[in-house]
Amino acid sequence: MDTLDRIRQQIADHPILLYMKGSPDFPSCGFSAQAVQVLRTLGYPFESINILEHPDIRARLPEFAQWPTFPQLWVGGELIGGCDIMLEMFQSHELQPLLAAASTAAASNNSCDLAQEP
Repeated sequence: MDTLDRIRQQIADHPILLYMKGSPDFPSCGFSAQAVQVLRTLGYPFESINILEHPDIRARLPEFAQWPTFPQLWVGGELIGGCDIMLEMFQSHELQPLLAAASTAAASNNSCDLAQEP
């Protein structure tokens, strides 16, 4: 699978996904730390991908997303933006319903998947 296919798959597989520098427990830049703080404050489960461990994703994601910087928050398959946009949306209470909808959809999909197992 090439890098762009991996990125597409990661975005499709994770309703709330943060591409960041470092990990949520050990962010490697202040912007990534702020992004994690916002997501943890809101309490919705999210996945993260450390772009420092994946130089191919770090190189290709800005082109794919048409967004040049990290972190990048993806919700429900859509790019929300970076730290500054996350903070603005958090403060204006626009981020919370997006995360709630993505989290609810993911939970619903998971329960459907479980119901279909033999």
